[in-house]
Amino acid sequence: MNTIAGYLLKTEPSVYSFADLQRDVETIWDGVTNPAAVKYLREMKKGAKCIIYHTGDERTAMGAATVLSVDPTDPKVPIVRIKVGKPVKTPHNLAEIKANPIFTQSPLVTQGRLSVVPLNEAQWDWLTLS
Repeated sequence: MNTIAGYLLKTEPSVYSFADLQRDVETIWDGVTNPAAVKYLREMKKGAKCIIYHTGDERTAMGAATVLSVDPTDPKVPIVRIKVGKPVKTPHNLAEIKANPIFTQSPLVTQGRLSVVPLNEAQWDWLTLS
């Protein structure tokens, strides 16, 4: 994988949706337990870009967010605070993502249950600009 340009954060919209983040403006991104996903949370830095992705029946990239802070003091999972950004121009669903060759090696496709996924620049641009 190329340099990380951002992260995709998966959420069940019935639990916490992009609309909820728009309403709240900021939130702590929690509930992550998979060790690989936690590793990606630990790698995040203030200012990192994120895409909020709805799982379940929707399976669609919905909108952007920015990491405000990462507090690594919790030994199990860092406390990551994010702030809402803009909705994506075109909400791409999982079928479109899987059909795009730039995602062939992405953990989004190869490790479907991973709740935090790094994105390279081409993936980030396609999700946010196309």
